[in-house]
Amino acid sequence: MQASVLVNAYIRAPAMIRQAERVAEELRARGVRVQIEKNGGFPCAVRGGELSLAHRPDFVVYLDKDKYLSRMLEAQGVRLFNRAAAVEACDDKMLTCIALAGRGLRLPDTLPAPLCYYADAAVGEEYVRAVGERLGYPLVAKQSFGSWGEGVRLCRNAAELRAAAEAFKLTPHLYQKFVGKPGEDWRILVVGGRAIACMRRKNARDFRSNVELGGHGEAAEPPAGFAAAAEKCAAALGLDYCGVDLLDEGGVPYVCEVNSNAMFNEAERVTGVNVAGAFAEHMLRSMEKEGRARP
Repeated sequence: MQASVLVNAYIRAPAMIRQAERVAEELRARGVRVQIEKNGGFPCAVRGGELSLAHRPDFVVYLDKDKYLSRMLEAQGVRLFNRAAAVEACDDKMLTCIALAGRGLRLPDTLPAPLCYYADAAVGEEYVRAVGERLGYPLVAKQSFGSWGEGVRLCRNAAELRAAAEAFKLTPHLYQKFVGKPGEDWRILVVGGRAIACMRRKNARDFRSNVELGGHGEAAEPPAGFAAAAEKCAAALGLDYCGVDLLDEGGVPYVCEVNSNAMFNEAERVTGVNVAGAFAEHMLRSMEKEGRARP
């Protein structure tokens, strides 16, 4: 069996490179021929009015967020882990919220921001007042697209909210009620619908718990109901693999974000769980179950 681990054309973060290498290592250990491939190599294109593949792997471990390439690969019958629709839903934080609403999960109260098309347009006082009254302070302003805590601001008052609204007005973004404790959350990794590893993340220097922003993870048993909430998120979004970030509000799990390409290096280090191995096993089982495995 042959697989590609597909990464972004401009990949440079050591954690992302190591993630791809770990997945490739575990697949090779199970007899799969693997190449790590960059999106910039144009593995799929439109030629003569038809989609064409440069080569046809049995499956692709999709560690990018490019929605065009994923759709092109799936249109050619290539199995992706994760599937295109699941990656798209996770990449857009507002779409994630919409997909999870009504699923029996607790979500912070959320307002989608209207997109502005004019750089010189001013954010109105009535708009700022309405957001503050609906969500209360502090509240969180988030760009809809972004990783590792980038594009996320804590707004403690109307002045900070107005500044965030001005900074984000030309990009898709949202506002959420602040939930939990600053700089703390639970990262639960789910593979094949089952929670397999959990970290409690803390950051004493920032309200965001991301390891990339100075936070650290420690192995921990999640409170009751947290693992089930993470598994429900994965099922609702159709994810083969994901990391679910949960906020603890008095022992109750609130969904912060769901990451289709969640970094697992820190989780493997602190928990001792072979996350890449579990992911590899799931992919091979899925290929066999779906009748895609070569005889």
